[in-house]
Amino acid sequence: MALSPLLSRPAAVAGSGVDEGVAAHYGELSAEQRRLLAGTAVADMSHFDVVTLAGEDRLSWLNTLSSQMLLELRPGQSTQTLLLTVQGRVEFDIRILADEDKLWLLVEPGQGAPLAAWLDRMRFMLRVEVKDVSADFGLVGACTPQPALEAYPCWVDSWPDISPGGYAYSVGEHPGAERPWREYILPLTELESAVADLPLAGMMAVEALRIAAWRPRFGFETDEKTIPHELDLVRTAVHLNKGCYKGQETVARVHNIGHPPRRIVFLHLDGSMHTLPAVGSEVRLGEKTIGKITSVATHFEAGPIALALIKRNIDPDAALQVVDGEEAYAASQETIVTTDAGQTAGRFTGFLRQPH
Repeated sequence: MALSPLLSRPAAVAGSGVDEGVAAHYGELSAEQRRLLAGTAVADMSHFDVVTLAGEDRLSWLNTLSSQMLLELRPGQSTQTLLLTVQGRVEFDIRILADEDKLWLLVEPGQGAPLAAWLDRMRFMLRVEVKDVSADFGLVGACTPQPALEAYPCWVDSWPDISPGGYAYSVGEHPGAERPWREYILPLTELESAVADLPLAGMMAVEALRIAAWRPRFGFETDEKTIPHELDLVRTAVHLNKGCYKGQETVARVHNIGHPPRRIVFLHLDGSMHTLPAVGSEVRLGEKTIGKITSVATHFEAGPIALALIKRNIDPDAALQVVDGEEAYAASQETIVTTDAGQTAGRFTGFLRQPH
């Protein structure tokens, strides 16, 4: 993996795992979160992959394959979609920005080539052109509009608003609504000059704010069994009233007459331990393992926090433990997906993010 030139910034500490190649932090973990949230810093996400989809049939074709309604997507509009297996399990999670002559498809590091190959196999004789441009383009993340980057295409997250045809599997107040996350798409050759003197925040800050906003991330909250309902992704990535696509039967069945087997939950962890449990640590109710930690961070205000996938019917008021080897962390829940999720006849609608 190519290293970001921004790793040469003072105090930069390289990330690891899927976030290898960019900075985990720049020596000020809490301050970076504050600046990122306030809009006075941006995040180097140049390791994320970018695929473009051009050609006259791009919208109608992708619409037949994916969970989102895309036919009315106009230049400058952002949305999210999923590619599902026949069983309704999440295979790709894609952030889409419509441009005048193409769609920008933004995915996790390492997902660009598999996505391009998957799409190319489905192309047949239609007028579409799929390109993995990850070697040429990358992302810069921000919580507010950045005047220095306004010349570049910008994907704006609809989370936690409810997109047209979507449905909320969580109830009540939802964090993160006042500052929608955005990702600017930059040629990698212009990354240094475009960011220039802007203060930077590392991926640890991005992750802490993401977890605090209850926002699932592909490859962290997802596994080979994940269906959209478990992660509240019906909210932003699924249109419940569109035509046929692979996995639609499972989406409709669970929504109308069933329940997802698991639910995503937000956890406040015991801060007296002065450490964090590893991703994958067991979540237990008494002696019974009921799930696992999927993301974890130290938030500048909330302290140690995590997202976890647990069995759907676990009492939301139950005191839980997170066990990492010989360490056990007390954990209190905040409900994201409710225990009675599914079997609903309602339809909530919202809007697509417009450029702003």
